[in-house]
Amino acid sequence: MADALLEQIRDMLEGQIDFEGQRLAEILATSLLIAFGTLAAAVGFLYGDIYLTLYVFVAGTIFTALAVIPPWPFYNKNPAQWQNPQRGISGVTIEM
Repeated sequence: MADALLEQIRDMLEGQIDFEGQRLAEILATSLLIAFGTLAAAVGFLYGDIYLTLYVFVAGTIFTALAVIPPWPFYNKNPAQWQNPQRGISGVTIEM
């Protein structure tokens, strides 16, 4: 039981995500940073406080980092299907 738990933790911390997950993470990071930047500018303008602007943007950046940096399971729903190595004429394995 402990081995299975350690295996799950190791797989989670290993950080493998697929190509579609990378694309999703990039879109999510860009969208969230733009949204929090706009929100921070609006809050700062309404309240006239640069520190409040910075606090909102830093909180948004931390939230974005927590959403994008860990290898969450929804980033690995489309694993790549790799081909098996082929044998050449001389019996030497050719890797592509």
